[in-house]
Amino acid sequence: MSAAAAPPGALVDVNAEARAAGNRRPEAVQIGRALLARTWPAQVTKIRVDGAGSHEVAGLVLSGVKFHGPLDAAGFTAEVAQLVRRTFAAGGVEEVDVWTTVPLDVAHGQVVAGDFAMPTSRIVFSVTVRRDGLADLERRLRTGDGVYWAADWKATLGS
Repeated sequence: MSAAAAPPGALVDVNAEARAAGNRRPEAVQIGRALLARTWPAQVTKIRVDGAGSHEVAGLVLSGVKFHGPLDAAGFTAEVAQLVRRTFAAGGVEEVDVWTTVPLDVAHGQVVAGDFAMPTSRIVFSVTVRRDGLADLERRLRTGDGVYWAADWKATLGS
């Protein structure tokens, strides 16, 4: 996988701030700076870090549409593995959760917020990796062990 030239430092900071969320937002910004220092084919749309006490969990949300470059299933899983490794290297989190979402069509006039909200996106890929399970990540991604793939979306990769 090749990445485009790194964005300028100020843009990395802006992107990290804009995508950070959670009750440990400074940690999310720190991880964002590490991840967004390069361009990934799958867009990183949200970096969330939540914690209780010393336990911190990072969540990465990737866009499953409008890739910044060609991406097949093998390239996508390689990218996920790199994102997870960089997330662990950048912060003290104990777990990294990765979700990939695609937008859903919502009819005009449908409620999209509140108690009766219609969903506006769906998850098409997810994996959870604990720091002590990082060595097993590539095998899990290759075999699908503990990994969710929406078959219809996976079939579109590389096409």
